[in-house]
Amino acid sequence: MRLWEIGLIAINFGLLGWLLFAPQTIRRYAALALAAAFGAVAIQLVAEGARWQMIPAYASPVVLTAALLMTKRARRERTRPGLTRRAALLTVYMTASVTLPALMPIFAFEAPTGPYAVGTTLYHWTDAEREETYTLEQDDRRELMVQIWYPAELDARLAPVPYLRDVPEITAGLEKALSIPAFALSHLGQVQTHAQPDAKLSGAEERYPVLIFSHGLTGFRNQNTFQVEELASHGYIVIGIDHTFDAAATVFPDGRAALIRFANLSGFADLDNHIKLWTDDVSFVLDQVEQLNRSDTDGRFTGRIDTARIGMFGHSYGGAAAVQMLMQDSRVKAAINMDGTLYGQTASASGIGKPLLIMNADKSVDKAQYDLLLDKAIAQSGKTREEYEASWNETVRRRERALAGGGMSLIIPDTDHMSYTDFHLFSPLLRSRGEDPRQVHRIVNGFSLAFFDQYVKQSGSALAELAAQYPEVNFTVNDE
Repeated sequence: MRLWEIGLIAINFGLLGWLLFAPQTIRRYAALALAAAFGAVAIQLVAEGARWQMIPAYASPVVLTAALLMTKRARRERTRPGLTRRAALLTVYMTASVTLPALMPIFAFEAPTGPYAVGTTLYHWTDAEREETYTLEQDDRRELMVQIWYPAELDARLAPVPYLRDVPEITAGLEKALSIPAFALSHLGQVQTHAQPDAKLSGAEERYPVLIFSHGLTGFRNQNTFQVEELASHGYIVIGIDHTFDAAATVFPDGRAALIRFANLSGFADLDNHIKLWTDDVSFVLDQVEQLNRSDTDGRFTGRIDTARIGMFGHSYGGAAAVQMLMQDSRVKAAINMDGTLYGQTASASGIGKPLLIMNADKSVDKAQYDLLLDKAIAQSGKTREEYEASWNETVRRRERALAGGGMSLIIPDTDHMSYTDFHLFSPLLRSRGEDPRQVHRIVNGFSLAFFDQYVKQSGSALAELAAQYPEVNFTVNDE
């Protein structure tokens, strides 16, 4: 919870407790008590803003007022059973007031550890050569929103951007995709990042290398803010893509919103074919980055992007897209796939031949865990056990081929698929048993930075040292 949320609850429930155990005393100071109660609410609302999870706490001054009137009118004896009942009611009320904001907190991202401040800006790019296949209008072209995070000059006048800029649209898309009620996530617009809007690009280096980020199906471009800000603070220009209609929501500058539309994707064949849409998105973005380096209308990136040093990383389906780009596009020098099943072209038996790191949740590569969930999956999908076994075997085969010939793998314990995103900061209810999401993020950031430093910047070789620093992880370099 935030500072003034804690203060509001502490003050007002302290006053309610005072009323419970010393009603005669507090009545003498009723005006001051009520002023303090209502004042605490007012200060919190002004300083931090309202959110629905705090409604029980916001009601506490009204409850205090009613309780003062009741104790004044009803001169009841202070019997032990009466005190016990009132204490129990107060405990239940306080628990509700604390639990809701604690389970859905206004969390804070850890400060990036690099030497640079972080700036961010948005671009709306339209690919005139590609038709938008998700819409019926023949003249529709493929439109993308991208967000760029970059090393910046710190400007104390600039307030950092919020985590979600388009709260109604993103939360509506997440509700549609993940069945999480939109109102339950509305407070995410109050979460702050460390990135300053349209800040000046740092002049410390002549040019900066580029990293492309792709979210997973149903995700969104800044779903890995913990990671993109860290990489930008260490001297990378990081470009996050909203894959329109496959993202939770994409909001364009004119206010149009493209909410997720579920394509009929089932099994390897459909997902293998669909991934071309994503790799075409990435190729187009790389073309635009080259154009941005030649001539940025804002002047920020002109001549400042090192297009010879490009890497890519992604989560889930975005991780699969990163591997495809590593295989298909010579501009991409290295890639990280975070817990993504591999779709598209399968690597040869000898591997990809370029630097690849596959990060996995321990639950994602645990066959025993897979088998535990199999009966439920069969009942829900109507597929046979043999089909699921074949899918598992194909997933393993593709992963092994991609890692052959020197590919690297990282498995983090007590994690699941969404551990590699910001999502587990949204609520402790979403986390795996035993998971510390911030420690997981530190591990992901450490290995991501070391990997890209070594294979994109071509400086440093800290991967082995990191494996020793985090003995709980399983880091493997596959045989050459």
